[in-house]
Amino acid sequence: MTLPKIWLSSPHIGAAEERLVHDAFVTNWIAPLGPHVDAFEAELADVTGTAHAVALSSGTAAIHLGLIELDVRSGDWVICQSFTFAGTVNPVAYLGATPIMVDSEPTTWNMDPVALRAAIEAGLARGIAPKAIMPVHLYGMPARMPELMAVAAEYRIPVLEDAAESLGSSIDGQPCGSFGSLAALSFNGNKIITTSGGGALISNRREWIDDARFLAAQARDAAPHYQHSRIGYNYRLSNVLAAIGRGQLAVLRDRVAARRANYDRYNRFFASYDGVSLLEEPTANFSNRWLTTILVDPSRTGGVTRESIRLALTAANIEARPLWKPMHMQPVFADCPYFGDRLSESLFDQGLCLPSGSNLTDADFDRVFTALSQHFAQ
Repeated sequence: MTLPKIWLSSPHIGAAEERLVHDAFVTNWIAPLGPHVDAFEAELADVTGTAHAVALSSGTAAIHLGLIELDVRSGDWVICQSFTFAGTVNPVAYLGATPIMVDSEPTTWNMDPVALRAAIEAGLARGIAPKAIMPVHLYGMPARMPELMAVAAEYRIPVLEDAAESLGSSIDGQPCGSFGSLAALSFNGNKIITTSGGGALISNRREWIDDARFLAAQARDAAPHYQHSRIGYNYRLSNVLAAIGRGQLAVLRDRVAARRANYDRYNRFFASYDGVSLLEEPTANFSNRWLTTILVDPSRTGGVTRESIRLALTAANIEARPLWKPMHMQPVFADCPYFGDRLSESLFDQGLCLPSGSNLTDADFDRVFTALSQHFAQ
């Protein structure tokens, strides 16, 4: 008999979400507007320590609108973290701008401040002032924002944070997403909280969020008929999905605690295995540990690799996934300028994401640890 699949990060839904969705149905607020959207936006701003939020259809939509608010246009340079998901970088291409890929540094696996400075200087040497900087808080680990923000301030370049994976993470108590001019959140089905599909753009500048809200609703002008003076997008989140988000947001602390407990369990398990390491938390950082990740050094594990571990888990009906393939290695972005020491390439080569859902049970962990123990014993 095939055992049920253990997913990498499955949705974790409770009774509060069902009650709020029922409210959306009985009040007939099914459209991409309504009281749950308004409340969700206010609650998101409060949780992230920002003044304003607009709920959207995805994190990618949030990045797209954030870049528009920063006036990114065709031919502009946007400095991107190479080690990330394509959704971070694709909106740069939507606008005809050029993604400039910057490598990671080893303490957080996020944007390297030294490589960032090199990329900016290279642009200025060509007479190009980059229009935006987009660091990512990968797998919930905060980037080195104080240093990155200092570089950005020196060159007067606005920062758009990709905080899609880091809701609940912070640096010295300051929430991720509140450092830059704007930030994007994601509530995809595998995120620490979910609205099934969804995202948000947050900022302290009301005019940007108000304009993003206008653009997200097809940029309809104030008129009794449908009139459009600007190109708009169908990016608004529905009231039904916002209701799910409100229930999820209420248990964010519990979800973060569960994910951090998962990390601790893996850390204890791998303590007895040479050649397997987990990303530690820098002193100032508080990570939501959205996904627990490992690096596997086959020269110290007796030949066990991240891929052999992934396949062993797959054979046991357990989902695991390699770390993100860097964007500068992707065929679609291979011609983009790149700055750094190629750390992200080695992370991709040796890194693996392990099951990390907040709804994992003791029995699930028993299966995961049994599969891992058997593989290392071969």
